[in-house]
Amino acid sequence: MTETEIQSNTSRNSRRQLLKAGAAVTGTASLSGFLGIDPSAIVPVNIGYKDERGLDAAIQAASNVARTFEFNAVTIELPEWAASQQGLSTLGNKPGIRYIERDHQMQALGQSLPWGVDRVDAEVAHQKGKTGADADIAIIDTGIDSTHPDLGANLGQGDSFTYGMGNLLSDQQKSRIHSRRSTTNYDLYPDWQDDNGHGTHCAGIANAVNNNRGVVGVSTEATLHPVKVLTAIGAGSTSDIAAGIEYTANQGWDVASLSLGGSSSNLLRDACQYAYNQGVLLVAATGNSGPCTDCVGYPAAYPNVLGVSATTQNDTIASFSLTGPEVDLAAPGKNIRSTYLTFLSDYKQLSGTSMAAPHVSGASAQLMANGLSRGETVQQLKETAEDIGLSAAEAGAGLLDVAAALDLTT
Repeated sequence: MTETEIQSNTSRNSRRQLLKAGAAVTGTASLSGFLGIDPSAIVPVNIGYKDERGLDAAIQAASNVARTFEFNAVTIELPEWAASQQGLSTLGNKPGIRYIERDHQMQALGQSLPWGVDRVDAEVAHQKGKTGADADIAIIDTGIDSTHPDLGANLGQGDSFTYGMGNLLSDQQKSRIHSRRSTTNYDLYPDWQDDNGHGTHCAGIANAVNNNRGVVGVSTEATLHPVKVLTAIGAGSTSDIAAGIEYTANQGWDVASLSLGGSSSNLLRDACQYAYNQGVLLVAATGNSGPCTDCVGYPAAYPNVLGVSATTQNDTIASFSLTGPEVDLAAPGKNIRSTYLTFLSDYKQLSGTSMAAPHVSGASAQLMANGLSRGETVQQLKETAEDIGLSAAEAGAGLLDVAAALDLTT
């Protein structure tokens, strides 16, 4: 290498080092300063370059070099006139420039309103400041994902009555995982940790946080209580479920959401009666083996349980929904997007009367947080339900209408 080449490389390297050092010192101040002045005066521009000629062209044009990148790109600041379409085109045509573009803002992906929450007018309640705060909803199911960002703020006390993911970890493992959390009010994998996804999905429908991400629930600030009675395969014994219902009643919680079912059982009937006597509002899915008539499953078919069938976006009864005289209300249940296990997909679309029931559970929490008793809540939900042309066996009193139940103008 000749002396001239050595000097050229040294100069080039020095320029790069100075450029990086300058960006490190002045980049943040430069950008923040830019934000504090008239946006028409200075414009940030991103330039990708092929070689030293492109880098030199960018530096020479810049009022300031705001940031440099290792992958042959810089962010520079130009006067407004130089950042016009013609000005950028002229600079972009210089040798060694790969591309040139104005720096622009991007937005966090916002929260979506699930069609079911929209259809029952729960968003009207949110707009009016109705959140369900101070009400308690027990999700008696496969558990709840304790790490989900749309649910964590609403999680309260819970328990497990079956074998699950939380039982697989030793105390030492729980402690190690626990130490990596920023909050310390519950273990990362408590005994009631969801290892299926079903309970987490139902929890989000009832009461996902209104936090500008993911989804939002019918209620948004009630306390969710995970009561794990179903295993990772979504099955549980009658005695496990009865124990979960008894536990919920003994805590004095307002609503028990039961997106599960099967044949009748004396033990399950006794558990539901016990919870009813303790003042719990029990909400249950009618079942998914339809179409059929007069075939509602248990516990939804018990007289002290609010049985919920499922509807579609066209306000028809879902083909899978079990129907019969025990149906009390209908709610959206087909293609419902809600929270899911964070290590799988965060959010997922599912269908079933399991999805319909938590719409009613969330609405019940809204009313009970508003001061209504269990009996007044049931009466209000039925009296304000929307007639969508379905029979009583299909939809009971009609389609859930949260805004009407709260006496809000839609």
